[in-house]
Amino acid sequence: MNIASARAAFLGMFLTAQAVTAVEDGDWPCFHGSDRSNRSSDNALMTIWPDEGPALLWAATNIGHGYSSVAIAGERIFTAGTIGKDTHVTALSLDGKKLWQGLAGESWQASERQQWAVPYSGSRATPTVDGDTVYFLSEMGRLNAFDASNGNVRWTVDVARTFEAERPKYGYSESVLVHGDKLFCCPAGRKGYMAAFDKSNGALVWTNTEIDDPVGYSSSVPARIGEKLQIVSLTSSRVFAVNPDDGKLLWQYLFGNKRSNNATDVIVHDGLVYVSSGYGRGSALLRPARAEDGAFVVESVWESELLDNHHGGVVLVDGYLYGAGHQSEGWFCLSIKDGRKCWHKEGKGSLTYAEGHLYCLDEKGEMSLVRADPGKYAATSSFEVPRGGRGAYWAHPVVCHGRLHVRHSDKLYAYDIRKR
Repeated sequence: MNIASARAAFLGMFLTAQAVTAVEDGDWPCFHGSDRSNRSSDNALMTIWPDEGPALLWAATNIGHGYSSVAIAGERIFTAGTIGKDTHVTALSLDGKKLWQGLAGESWQASERQQWAVPYSGSRATPTVDGDTVYFLSEMGRLNAFDASNGNVRWTVDVARTFEAERPKYGYSESVLVHGDKLFCCPAGRKGYMAAFDKSNGALVWTNTEIDDPVGYSSSVPARIGEKLQIVSLTSSRVFAVNPDDGKLLWQYLFGNKRSNNATDVIVHDGLVYVSSGYGRGSALLRPARAEDGAFVVESVWESELLDNHHGGVVLVDGYLYGAGHQSEGWFCLSIKDGRKCWHKEGKGSLTYAEGHLYCLDEKGEMSLVRADPGKYAATSSFEVPRGGRGAYWAHPVVCHGRLHVRHSDKLYAYDIRKR
C-alpha cells in the first residue's frame, strides 16, 4: 500500500468512527435527553399497544446489574452496570450487539459492608455522550472519559480523592453534564462541592467552595434565568445555581428532607424552578430574580406535600407536572402554575414522555402508556416487562427513534413502538 492509499484508509476509519458516535437530531445523548427535559422528539408512534405489548426487537444481556438508563448517539447505545466488584460502561449497536465494555471503577457494593446495602447495589448514573467521547461518574467517584468508538480511556479523575470527599451513603449517582467546552459534576468534598473540568482533557477549570453540604443524588441542568445562563442542581439540603464561567454561587434555597436524599432533577420553565423530593418533602416552585443590586433573590411561588418524587423523575408537559410521589403515594398530575392536584392514581415508578403520551414504568415491572391529559388519568395500554435479574424496576425508560428502551438489572429491552 502506498502512502496515499494508507492515508485514505486511515481517514476512512477515522470518519467511520466519527459517524457512529456523532450526536444527531432526535438522539438521546445523556440522562433525560439532550435538553434534560425527559421529553422525546419522536413522532408517528402507536397510541394503543397490542394486548401482549409492542413487539420486542431484542434483549441485550451481560451489561451488569444496575439502575442506569441509556444514552443513544449516532449508531450506538451506552449504559452502565456492575459486574463482579466493578462497574463497567457498555456500548451496544442499535440491534443490541455488544461492541465494547470499559472498566469505570469500583462499584458501590464492593466497598459496602452493611447488610442493608445488598438490595440497592448496582450502577446508578447514566453515561453522557458528547461528540466522540462518553463520560461517566462511577459510584465511588471515578470520572472517566471513554473513546466512544472503542472504549479506550482518554482521561480519568478520581473526584472523591481529589476533592477530599466522603463516599456518599448510596454512592455517587450523578449523570454528569457536558455544556459547551466544560463538564460539570458535584464531588461534594472539603475542597469543593461543584467542579467544572475541561471536557477534552479533564483539567480542572474551577471549583465552588461556597457550599458545604453532603452530596445530593440528582444531576445538574443548564438553564437561562433572568437572561443569565446558569447551572442548577441540588445538594442534600438545598437547590442552588452557579455561574458556568467561574462557578460563583448565584442563588440558593433550602430544600431538604428527613433522609438528606434529593434525587430528582429540577425543571426550569419560563425562569421558574420546580423542585421535588421524597420522604414527605413534596414539591415547590421557585422564582429566582435579580434585585436592584444585580444579585438574585429567590421567592417561593407555591409548595405542596404532593408529588414528593423519590427518584423516578418528573416531566412537564403543557403546563402540567407528571410523576410519582413517595410518601404521598401514587402517580400525580399537578398544575405548575399553582400546584393544584389535577388527578391521582395508585402506583409508583419512573417515566418519560413522547408525542402526547407518558411512558410510565411501575417499579414492579408494568409499563403503561398514558395520555398526558390533565383532565384525567388515561392509560390506553400496558404490558409486563420481563425480569432481567434482581431488584426493582428503577431505571428510567427512554423513547428514541421509534423504540422504547427499558432496563431491568442485567438486561436491556428494545420495543418497536412505531405506528403502522
